Amino acid sequence: MIVKFERDHLLISTDRNLLQVERIHRFLSTEAYWCLNIPLERVKLAMQNSLCFGLYEREEKELVQIGFARIITDYSTFAWLCDVYVEKHKRGLGLSKWLIEVLCSHPQLKGLRRFCLATKDAHKLYEQFGFKVTATPQNWMEIRNNEIYK
Repeated sequence: MIVKFERDHLLISTDRNLLQVERIHRFLSTEAYWCLNIPLERVKLAMQNSLCFGLYEREEKELVQIGFARIITDYSTFAWLCDVYVEKHKRGLGLSKWLIEVLCSHPQLKGLRRFCLATKDAHKLYEQFGFKVTATPQNWMEIRNNEIYK
């Protein structure tokens, strides 16, 4: 199911054919603290197995990707929001808020028992949409390797 939301000269879409993989990879591998140096093939594989939201700006007749978000989900009980970004030169315009609003309203994500994410610095953004710091950190476990792409 492809969803599209338009506002002024902007578009948010889940259409995979619009995704500009090289731009997404450039941002994630060079600017995203959570996955610096991630290989292009890893980004492509992750995108293939996720619900992806592209944020685009219309420049004349072409779409330029200026943001992205990816959701890993079973579409029934659980979703994990990750790889959310808006290009630095487009921040402060409410675009990340619009992106989160759109993805939270996606019809295939309604009725989930748990919708999770991890953030170092965007708590205020996500709190506007009902996300909270987990009340049960003692229940969560992880295997973590932050150096995997070095």
